[in-house]
Amino acid sequence: MAASSISVVPTGAKVCRPFLVEVMVFSPESGYKFKVIVERSCTSDADAVWKLVFDLYKIAAGQETQVVHVSFTAGSPVEQQGVQLMASEGVKAGQAAVLINEVHPAAKDIEGVKTPTKKQKQRLHDSMAKAVVSSADV
Repeated sequence: MAASSISVVPTGAKVCRPFLVEVMVFSPESGYKFKVIVERSCTSDADAVWKLVFDLYKIAAGQETQVVHVSFTAGSPVEQQGVQLMASEGVKAGQAAVLINEVHPAAKDIEGVKTPTKKQKQRLHDSMAKAVVSSADV
C-alpha cells in the first residue's frame, strides 16, 4: 500500500526575468555573417514571451553592416519549447541546417528591400518556425 504524501509550495508574485543569449554565429557564404539570439521578454503580467532573433550582416572591408533583422515570436507551445531549448541546449544540427539553408536565403532576399512583400515575410516566418521546431537529427 502506498503511503500518503503532501506537497506544499509557497506562492507569491509571478516573476519573469528578461534576457538575451546568443546561440549561434555563422558565416554562410563569403561576405555574410548571421547571429541567432534567443530573447525572453515579459508581459505586464510577468508571462514569458519567447523570441528567436536572426540578424544578417554584410561584411565589406572588414566592417560588419547589419542588413536584415528578423524577430520571430513563438506562438504555439511547441514553438515556445523549441526556443527555450535553444537557449538552454544550443542550436541542434537540424535547426542549424534550416537556419543556414532556409532562413539565411529568405533574409538575404529582402536585403535592401524597404518594404518586404507579404510573400517574403511569410517565407521568413515559415523558415523561422521550422528552425525552432526542427529536430536534432538532420
